Amino acid sequence: MKTMSITILFWLLSMLLLSDKSQTSKTEVKCNSTAKNYSLIPANISKNVTILDLSYNQITLNITDTRVLQTYFLLSELYLVENKVTNLFNNSFSNLSNLEILNICRNSIHTIQQSAFTGLHKLKKLYLCQNKIVQLNPKTFLPLKNLILLNLHGNLISYFDVPQLFHLEFIILYGNPWNCSCSLLNLQNWLKTSNVTLENESITMCSYPDILKCYNIKTVPYKAECYSKFPSSITEDLHIPFQSISNSTFNNSLNNLTRNSEHESHGKSWAFLVGVVVAVVMTSLLISIAIKCPVWYNFLLSYNHHRLEEHEAETYEDSFTGNPSSPSQIPDTNSEETTVIFDQLHSFVVDDDGFIEDKYIDTHELREEN
Repeated sequence: MKTMSITILFWLLSMLLLSDKSQTSKTEVKCNSTAKNYSLIPANISKNVTILDLSYNQITLNITDTRVLQTYFLLSELYLVENKVTNLFNNSFSNLSNLEILNICRNSIHTIQQSAFTGLHKLKKLYLCQNKIVQLNPKTFLPLKNLILLNLHGNLISYFDVPQLFHLEFIILYGNPWNCSCSLLNLQNWLKTSNVTLENESITMCSYPDILKCYNIKTVPYKAECYSKFPSSITEDLHIPFQSISNSTFNNSLNNLTRNSEHESHGKSWAFLVGVVVAVVMTSLLISIAIKCPVWYNFLLSYNHHRLEEHEAETYEDSFTGNPSSPSQIPDTNSEETTVIFDQLHSFVVDDDGFIEDKYIDTHELREEN
């Protein structure tokens, strides 16, 4: 029994020693590569590094640097102070799940994408001081569930919406050109009602408007109209566009209906007019064809008679014209008869009995018979 208890005690002591040794070894893995004039994060650093200091270099934190950083998954602290970083892209630190401190102060950061801090679930301290940040999306900080300190001093931020950081204890905001209008009222209420401590509160001053430059952002007095307008501004902003949209939609639909009716009426009138014109033209054409067909038919039938022989035609012509030297043989009504005969030769008269008159009957014979 004694040996069993001694063995258990010895095992517990050995486990405690091993855990202490592992913790000491973990805190001791540190790499200091400051002022090395690096333009890229070196890839030959031990993969067991836990604290990596790359300050005062020329690192831009581009895609290549991001890939190298993913290999240092045991990092708990990362320092990139005074480098050449201008953008924090999405998933720049996604594989650093053990990171607790991230310091990127004194760079030229002006853009932070919304998913730049994805994967940093254990991050407790974030330093973004002395950059060129103008605006921050509050959703950028959503992945930072355990963030305790946020340092944003020395940027170009004039407005900052309330971040969804429930464990935040300290925030540093001085050195920014704060616009202390009604839009900053939510931030002031959050600073007053939450447990967050505004570091350097006395020097976190308003820059706009001029009459409020002597106040800090937490104690600036707001007019009663800010309290009355600001909460309802959202509903007002929603109501006005909705009303304008509904009115414009109604007017547009009414105009469309009017235009469509006018267009349809014009279209129908043109179609009706074209139909009438076509009907009139077709009717006139049919009537003209009906009138002309019998005349053409009779005209064709008039050429169905027997043509005279050449010598018969000459004989008929001589007998018709007569001898011009013997005027005594020609009656007094010669001119009138000649005109009648000439008209008969050059026209076709249709008899009522349906037969065609022969134009080559000898007129002298007819006179003698008469």
